[in-house]
This record gives sequence, C-alpha cells and structure tokens, in this order.
Amino acid sequence: MEINFSAIIVASFSTLLLGFVWYGTLFGKIWMKENGFVEEELKQGNMLKIFGLTLLFSFFIAFMMQFMVIHEFGAYGMINGAEETALPSYIAFMDDYAGKHRAFSHGALHGTMIGLLFVFPLIGINGLFDRKSWKYILIHSGYWIICLAIIGAIICGWK
Repeated sequence: MEINFSAIIVASFSTLLLGFVWYGTLFGKIWMKENGFVEEELKQGNMLKIFGLTLLFSFFIAFMMQFMVIHEFGAYGMINGAEETALPSYIAFMDDYAGKHRAFSHGALHGTMIGLLFVFPLIGINGLFDRKSWKYILIHSGYWIICLAIIGAIICGWK
C-alpha cells in the first residue's frame, strides 16, 4: 500500500482553515473569555512558531489517521507489508474487498467516531482536572471532532 502524502498535506492544512473559522469567527470571543485571554495577549504570541508547529502536529495526526480510516492497511499489516510473499488468500481478499469503503463519507464517519469516543474524553478529562468550564471543553472537543471528520474524509476519499 502506498501512502498518499498529497492527501495528508491537504488534510493537515484543513486544521488551520477550520481553526480560522472556529476560533476566529464562530467561537472566538467565548474561547478568549473561557481562557482569560485579551486580544493584546494573543497578538504577542510567536505566530510563525504556533502555526508551524500546528501544521507539523496536524501532519502527524493526518498521517496516523490513514491507518484508522483505510481498512486495507489492516490487511496489509497482517502480512507485515511483504506482498511478494503473501499467501494467495491475501491476494484474493484484496481483490474482493480493496477499495470497498474508500469514500469521503466513510472517512468522515471514522473521523467523527475517533473524535467523539477518543478525543472528546481526553479533552474532557484534562478540562475537568484543569478546572475548565464545559464551554471550554465543548469548544475544543467540537473543533477536533469536526477536524477529524474532515481529515478522515480527505484521507479515505482521496484515491
């Protein structure tokens, strides 16, 4: 199986685009209030470092998502990536099933499930121990649920 780096890069940039809308337009004022930020504080940050690291971390997320949303990677892992020595049953399986669930909607479903059942609890636990409000938890969780749905859709649907 080949890794689609074009899809991974586009998916990585989608986090910045959604973040601009989510934190800049939709929930920016609430997010600032829940964090105790004022605009002057936010302008003092090193934006090159923040956006650069965000893009790098988003690349890591998108790279890992392919193994969760593209089912063929599971079968490929069962043969340790050695297609040349795979049994005929593997070849037959891949002939029958490869690409059956490669759709934007399927990737979005998996991304949403990962967001709801994995990321939301992580953010919730941290938020509870950090004594953050439910608004804080829901704003960040909502962002990541949608991000992972978009990343999953791009990664799974882009063939």
